[in-house]
Amino acid sequence: MSEFLKTLTHGRKLQGAVKELSTEELESVQEKLANIIENRKVKEAEQLKEVQEKQAKIEEIRKQLEAAGLDVEDLQADGGVKKSKRSGQKRPVKYILKDKEGNEHPWTGIGRMPKVFSQALANGKTLDKFKVK
Repeated sequence: MSEFLKTLTHGRKLQGAVKELSTEELESVQEKLANIIENRKVKEAEQLKEVQEKQAKIEEIRKQLEAAGLDVEDLQADGGVKKSKRSGQKRPVKYILKDKEGNEHPWTGIGRMPKVFSQALANGKTLDKFKVK
């Protein structure tokens, strides 16, 4: 908490802080605080009204769902429609190269060509030779 708030919320500290102010200055401070309090009350009332309106709309929609024989989970279901994206599935391997040690080097044909493939192509071999059938 800031030093100002400590002074403002503590009775004796506040009294000590404002002892040099005149009555007119204290009344001016009082009016400003009253305006701040009133504005805060208005904003809180508006927020409460918005929350109540939102709750009323939610309840109205819930009643409409019940009348239609639906549930909230029905709205969240995909409705049997499959997504076209293949997320999480690996691409099929299109090319496999076996090196001298017998290690297989798979490549999907997408992205940068692995060095073993580019070296084989540089030595005169064709990519069709490594194609998976």
